[in-house]
Amino acid sequence: MRRLYSFCICVLAPLAFAVVLWRGIRNRGYWQGLGERFGFGPRTGRTPCIWLHAVSLGEVSAAAPLVRALQARHPDTPVVLTTATPTGRARARALFGGSADVRFLPYDTPGSVRRFLRRIRPRLAIIMETELWPNLFSECARTGVPLVLANARLSAKSVSRYRRFGSLFRGVFSPTTLIAAQTAEDAMRFSAIGAQANLTHVVGNVKFDQDVGPAALEAGRAIRARFWGGRPTWIAGSTHAGEEDQVLTAHAALRSQLPQALLLVVPRHPDRFDSVAELLKGRGFPFSRRSLGQAVPSETPVVLVDTVGELGALYAAADVAFVGGSLVPVGGHNLLEPAALGLPVLTGPFNSNGADILRLLVQQGAAVQVADAQELSVWLARLLEDADQRRRAGEAGRRAVEANRGSVARLLELIEPLLAAAGARP
Repeated sequence: MRRLYSFCICVLAPLAFAVVLWRGIRNRGYWQGLGERFGFGPRTGRTPCIWLHAVSLGEVSAAAPLVRALQARHPDTPVVLTTATPTGRARARALFGGSADVRFLPYDTPGSVRRFLRRIRPRLAIIMETELWPNLFSECARTGVPLVLANARLSAKSVSRYRRFGSLFRGVFSPTTLIAAQTAEDAMRFSAIGAQANLTHVVGNVKFDQDVGPAALEAGRAIRARFWGGRPTWIAGSTHAGEEDQVLTAHAALRSQLPQALLLVVPRHPDRFDSVAELLKGRGFPFSRRSLGQAVPSETPVVLVDTVGELGALYAAADVAFVGGSLVPVGGHNLLEPAALGLPVLTGPFNSNGADILRLLVQQGAAVQVADAQELSVWLARLLEDADQRRRAGEAGRRAVEANRGSVARLLELIEPLLAAAGARP
């Protein structure tokens, strides 16, 4: 099964690379580090590194507290951070600057994986959430690199899918692969596809430990004061194709009640900025582009956020947050970031990526799940017209986040012995 998988990956890798080249026509970020996708790139030097992989922007942001903790504890150990997308790469570089070596993860072909590991020489490999790559995991086991799946989650649907591939994924976990699962249900699901029960632990969700302190709040207040002032403002963060149209429908209904209401729409992927601009024009919405850095006229109903890396500050600059990927079947994005900033949170019906977090926030009165654009507009009007309700929901979100912090510390308790053992090897 492994040989068949490797053959298929080797056949598909050139096709995947062609897609990268094609996407690079619209987003030049795809043309960065092209050789890294086949395991090439500079060598990290004599000192073995800590390698962490976070697939995209959301996982990179979630990994930030863990990366900073590891850098503080092991200042002489290089950190290599890999990602799979240009937005993730840009976010990693913005967060860590030159303190981490940021690269693309190579395709899972045997040759690419071997080249990559020879160049970075990891002392420890940490994979965020659910990225199961058979050849990569096998090569880590063969070369004695301890492997940790951190903040690991696995849906029941994914378990069924992995089981269909039989021995390929039953053998993906070596006897030393450590699973740091978000929930007890996730832990059981990993055990069901072959993870060692004695190496599977429940540590919680590291997203609760994301740093959204006073600096983000101050940045948000400064942005608001400078660019649009006291207008009732809501933000639609990390939106996807098909979702902006519904968001605009909700905004149109909202403005019939609150004519001064302002929408900040933040597409998830930068290569969609222009298409969302065309949608706004087609729907007849005058809009400002955030990238121009100009004050928003009082009659302008929408700001198109065509910049990267500002989402946290812009959440802090709004009164209510809608988190995208949830009115279309994407699975939803990070609800905790706006909740930690004290905003009431709205989300759509598709939240498979964070069902436990949504359940917690709804139970605490910090979030509302809406069915469609019409219900979204109703809740927006209710929250924007009622400052006390906004305050209560925001405080409930802050309390929920604070009460669930600590997963990074629990994760470090599992990682440190592995690092010590790896450092003791000849």
